Amino acid sequence: MHTSVVIVGAGPGGLAMSHHLTGAGVDHVVLERGEVAHSWRTERWDSLRLLTPNWMTALPGARYEGDDPDGYMTARETVKALEAYRFSFDPPLYTGIEVEAACRTSDGFEVRTTGETWHCDAVVAATGGSSEPRVPAFASGLPQAVQQLISLSYRRPAQIDDRGRVLVVGASASGVQIADELQRAGRDVTIAVGEHIRLPRSYRGCDIYRWLDRIGQLEERWNDVEDLQRARRHASVQVVGSDDGREVDLPSLQALGVQLVGRLMALSGTTALCSGGLGSLVANADLKEFRLLHRIDEWVDDHDMAALVGPAVKPDPTFLTQVPTELDLARFGTVIWATGFRPTYDWLDPRALDRRGRVDHDGGVATMQGLYVLGLPFLRRRRSNLLAGLGLDASELGQHLVEYLGAVGRVCTSTPG
Repeated sequence: MHTSVVIVGAGPGGLAMSHHLTGAGVDHVVLERGEVAHSWRTERWDSLRLLTPNWMTALPGARYEGDDPDGYMTARETVKALEAYRFSFDPPLYTGIEVEAACRTSDGFEVRTTGETWHCDAVVAATGGSSEPRVPAFASGLPQAVQQLISLSYRRPAQIDDRGRVLVVGASASGVQIADELQRAGRDVTIAVGEHIRLPRSYRGCDIYRWLDRIGQLEERWNDVEDLQRARRHASVQVVGSDDGREVDLPSLQALGVQLVGRLMALSGTTALCSGGLGSLVANADLKEFRLLHRIDEWVDDHDMAALVGPAVKPDPTFLTQVPTELDLARFGTVIWATGFRPTYDWLDPRALDRRGRVDHDGGVATMQGLYVLGLPFLRRRRSNLLAGLGLDASELGQHLVEYLGAVGRVCTSTPG
């Protein structure tokens, strides 16, 4: 089978790219191992909502038009929105198809799947950045009696053994939300905290993402950042989407009774060893939050909006109570690894990958000609990992892809529909 472009993955990035190519009349297919929005259907806990308010939910040719612009979509609502987006332009979609290999040939790519083999001129890897959990090697040394889960396997408090404490490892968005939910459900929770980003859910009467949008931070470009690799490694922010607009950060967890410890470093028998540097990490997160809020205040003053928004009330600094550096694992029944993920591209031509197995690219345009990548943090802008950013990235990369096909004389058009 031949087509101009094979898109791997039918999440928001893959669908957005398909929308652009459909509008440009470029022949292509979208291959998906499961269903549309597969990860949103199968890898989200029951209470999860988007971190961003509904008004930010946008993909090429579609924006949120509901009656709750300041609310936060549930996982189920997100799936419904992506399904509706799919049917709005009917992409050439093949579901239940796993890509086994995509190899560069002398005149394009050969894409072998569990179904057919496709020959194409370009490939878009839109499988996202959450393929493989970053679980430390020493996890295998935990006592066998301890239940271990990754954040994508967590669904609800009733799933967790009620014997012993729960240790949540990682304090980015997933970690703090899971710790908050379990503590509220009556479990005794300890959270191991590494580097993190603290933000208020709202500031001066507006959602924090409204401010990030207004001051232009979400539009910062990948080629304008001094330390891009560090920016791409940044943890996700400590916020939660909820009807009550509550804060979820280290102070709020402490107020609920969650025990804080430093980053989990190693095991010594049945003792977990934690870093003693939590105080420095907390102070650094508080300082960065204060600087961001000061930047917002300056924007408000520069635009004479002080009378139109709330007062500049800063959150209190994080105050740490006693922080142990050792944990007796005999007291714990469950460990939940909320330590992040890395993308895996074991199906891609290894010549497209660097020594760490990551696609070698510049803003989503791979060094291997004809290969593009979508769905990674800070791919082309700070909002790249948000629905509103995925669509913008897909449009820009889609235009680059169309120009590439034209340059190599490989445009195969279909009738835009």
